[in-house]
Amino acid sequence: MKYLIKAKIEVDGLVNKHDIIGAIFGQTENLFGEEFDLRELQERGRIGRVIVDIKHQDTKTYGEITIPSNLDRVETALLAAMIESVEKVGPYRAKIRVYDIIDVRAEKIKKIIERAREILRIWSLEKTPDLKEVLREISEAVKRGEVISYGPEGLPAGPDVDKSDEIIIVEGRADVINLLRYGYRNVIALEGARGKIPETIIKLAKTKKAIAFVDGDHGGDLILWELLRVADIDYVARAPPGKEVEDLTGKEIARALSNLIPAREYLAILEKKFQPKKEKRPPKEAKEALEKEAAVSTPATPAAVTAVAEPKPAQPVVQVEVEKVEIPEKILEEIKQLSGTLEALIYDKDWNLIQRVSVRDMFNVLEKMEPGKVFAVVYDGIVTQRMLDLAAEKQIKLVIANRLGSIEKRPRNVVVLTFNDVVA
Repeated sequence: MKYLIKAKIEVDGLVNKHDIIGAIFGQTENLFGEEFDLRELQERGRIGRVIVDIKHQDTKTYGEITIPSNLDRVETALLAAMIESVEKVGPYRAKIRVYDIIDVRAEKIKKIIERAREILRIWSLEKTPDLKEVLREISEAVKRGEVISYGPEGLPAGPDVDKSDEIIIVEGRADVINLLRYGYRNVIALEGARGKIPETIIKLAKTKKAIAFVDGDHGGDLILWELLRVADIDYVARAPPGKEVEDLTGKEIARALSNLIPAREYLAILEKKFQPKKEKRPPKEAKEALEKEAAVSTPATPAAVTAVAEPKPAQPVVQVEVEKVEIPEKILEEIKQLSGTLEALIYDKDWNLIQRVSVRDMFNVLEKMEPGKVFAVVYDGIVTQRMLDLAAEKQIKLVIANRLGSIEKRPRNVVVLTFNDVVA
């Protein structure tokens, strides 16, 4: 059907639907000849079934009439006017008023247009590639391509590991890719190392500023526990609790790397967490053990400290006798104030201060010194194998630090002490 004639009817009495339909057909019969009779039009399919909905209120009947039409616009208008000519339904006066003629095709076209818009919108969202998504995929593909295989172990790394003075050590390949995505090209992975830290990592940490960046879970603590005991790590960065480095956003990575923790502080935390408490020894046994490990004497002024090399716990005990080193009381006071500053004091043989630098820059400064010029180095840090090798090379006689790290070989001509050894 092309059109729908919509009309309202009001009857001054109580009637039924078939009464209204009969009145419409009866009072319009042959008004414009047989060809325009409603029954004839229905038989030829030019109009549809006449639909009437009514309701009764007091003594009146109100209703709505719908007549589908397949006639043209002029004929449909004539049909609507013809229906309005009905004046009675049964014995009661009636009034019919056409209030709308709906163009069914126009409504259909409107629905088709609305549906076409919806289809286009869905198509645009699902089928048309999003520019940001395309750029992200291209960027990730490039970043994956930038991952190199570094060292004899073939560790996943960024292209600037050799060029940069600073490296970021992460757990696995996915962590490397994520950091590359946000522009961190000086990154290298342990590749899930458990039980043995790659030698490549240990060597890099000796010559570069090393930041360990691990997941914020128990597994990250275990990896740090292994790494900090064998490698010269400077700082520790952690992902937020429960998160992995490979899943972090650029802001989360930047925040984690801005909240660095000195490695020695974090190792102290891990030692309390993982290291079993030492059994208490009887007084006599404890005294003998102390005599084997170190002999400390502190006269009034100046203080005299005798040190012997401390062996690695898992190796046989080897005692190396060294000459007595006297430390002036003034220097002892300076050592007391050094703890927590992350600074280093460099002295000549007469205990004159050559230079005061940050622990971070200490190695670069010492490497530029002539052998024999430096007598003692006191710093708020960890005694590492790298430091002892440099001390032996520069003929430094005394190294005093906050605490001892993991040392494989001790030079015989270098005295090594901790703050606890020299400060009461």
